[in-house]
Amino acid sequence: MRFDTVVIANRGEIALRVMRACKELGLRTIAVYSEADRDALHVRYADDAYLIGPPPAIQSYLQIETIIDVAKRAGAGAIHPGYGFLAENADLARACEEADIVFVGPPVGAMEQMGGKIPARQVATNAHVPLTPGTTTAVTSAEEAQRLGAEYGYPIAIKASAGGGGRGLKVAYSAEEVPAAFDSAGREAIAAFKNGELFVEKYILEPRHIEIQVLADEYGNVVYLGERDCSTQRRHQKLIEETPSPAITPAMRAEMGAAAVRLCREVGYVGAGTLEFLLTPDKHFYFLEMNTRIQVEHTVTEMVTGIDLVQAQLRIAQGEKLWFSQDDIHLRGHAIECRINAEDASQGFRPALGTLTAYREPKGYGVRVDSGVEVGSTISPYYDSMLAKLVTWGATRAEALSRMERALADYEVAGVVTTIPFHRLAVSHPVFVNGDATVSFIPRYLEEQLKQLPSQPPSSADTADPVPSRSFEVEVNGRRFAVRVAGEDLQATVAAPKAASAGPRRTNTAKKNTTQASDPNAVISPIQGTVVAIKTEVGAQVQAGQVVCVVEAMKMENEITAPRAGTIASIAATIGQSVEAGATLATLAEEA
Repeated sequence: MRFDTVVIANRGEIALRVMRACKELGLRTIAVYSEADRDALHVRYADDAYLIGPPPAIQSYLQIETIIDVAKRAGAGAIHPGYGFLAENADLARACEEADIVFVGPPVGAMEQMGGKIPARQVATNAHVPLTPGTTTAVTSAEEAQRLGAEYGYPIAIKASAGGGGRGLKVAYSAEEVPAAFDSAGREAIAAFKNGELFVEKYILEPRHIEIQVLADEYGNVVYLGERDCSTQRRHQKLIEETPSPAITPAMRAEMGAAAVRLCREVGYVGAGTLEFLLTPDKHFYFLEMNTRIQVEHTVTEMVTGIDLVQAQLRIAQGEKLWFSQDDIHLRGHAIECRINAEDASQGFRPALGTLTAYREPKGYGVRVDSGVEVGSTISPYYDSMLAKLVTWGATRAEALSRMERALADYEVAGVVTTIPFHRLAVSHPVFVNGDATVSFIPRYLEEQLKQLPSQPPSSADTADPVPSRSFEVEVNGRRFAVRVAGEDLQATVAAPKAASAGPRRTNTAKKNTTQASDPNAVISPIQGTVVAIKTEVGAQVQAGQVVCVVEAMKMENEITAPRAGTIASIAATIGQSVEAGATLATLAEEA
């Protein structure tokens, strides 16, 4: 079915990415936005834009009826869901079908079989694709999960059947850990996907996370476009991806690719998709799940194959046959992607909310940045914390790595803490440089170093921004100074001479001190979010670092711990309560 107008049912960088692909194909673009995104880049870039509701995604970006209504009002013939939100929701695909609107994604039947991890495991069995030991039906209680843990052996993974991105995935290393993990996985799954169905599988230690990109048309043609190594993760969410994988041989690539093609043909898959596998240390691979959408990390595959995957989605949705065969696909060079998130790596990658007061992307040969922010953009608790994706290409992996190190050093972001310092640490670590990183790379090799990374949340002046910043450049005795004035906050930064290797250093600061001393007896929430669990009670004895409350922000649960050992004197929070960063959740009794 041909169409000339597309509603992009998403936000941020992926909305912009899809819009650019649409415009290159001569298609008109329609943005949707929540009240929190009125001034977002994707809203201004689109040919037209429609308000769809309040900031919470469940009241805006997850509202199927509203998005279908926008498509009808805008005269759109297609809806592209991007990734996240409704991208793998078969109800949206079905609603499009009923409204005679093209859904830029797979058929409803394929989505229902592959979009949920439980039915996808059943399909994989039929297609003779190897699976990790686990269930092919839903697990409905913690007691059942404990029985499975005894059968498979610990650790086990308790996982949401719907969605992805590490949400709704918890690992239990013993029977005692299962109840809390089961409850937490269910809460995250409901919050992120409105579907609390869970299943259990054996958790494999020290694997690599390998995924195969596929494209399929409605005429039965299916190809795979190499693999991506996504092993560098925190809390089961990817941070760095690359292709080709340092661990995959041409023979292994062909075997995994053939398995992916078999599975796609088993369900009559159409469009772009990704099959995720675990690769064990002894080089056996097991199917995990299929993402029936474009992936965040599709960029690295584009860089080495020369194929625009988003344009391919749109052309296939228009009814085109694949315009190349498997023999036409060649991997040229190496590509690496770093996800630039608003997160504090020194505090367990906690979301870092705030407003960008400065933003400058790196440039140069082989450097690509897909972003959705600018100076003045606000990072809110309602959505994912990703600011941008930094991608570098090189003729060799060493060249791509060297280029990435340079690009990360050139990337400038102020106003929020980001993962850039983490990435600079990670890509220069010998384990990563040697291509030996597994999914335990961060906790095994970087945990102590991460604690030493800078943790500088926005100042009150940056957050409130009551006075526009004024910047000046001056030259004194052949040296350049950058001076920024914001209200009563005067900061002078001296740029080192070009011949020096050191970066800018602060030499003078005259600042009004507005910081209040923190209460050593208070359990403070470092983030804005919603209290979803309270793990203690008044009068209980707690140890330093013991979990007191769980606060959900950006669809992820964050454990808030006691600052010291003591007795809980009061609990100020309630389940379901929205709290601001700095809010007191509980207090400890005064020490004798």
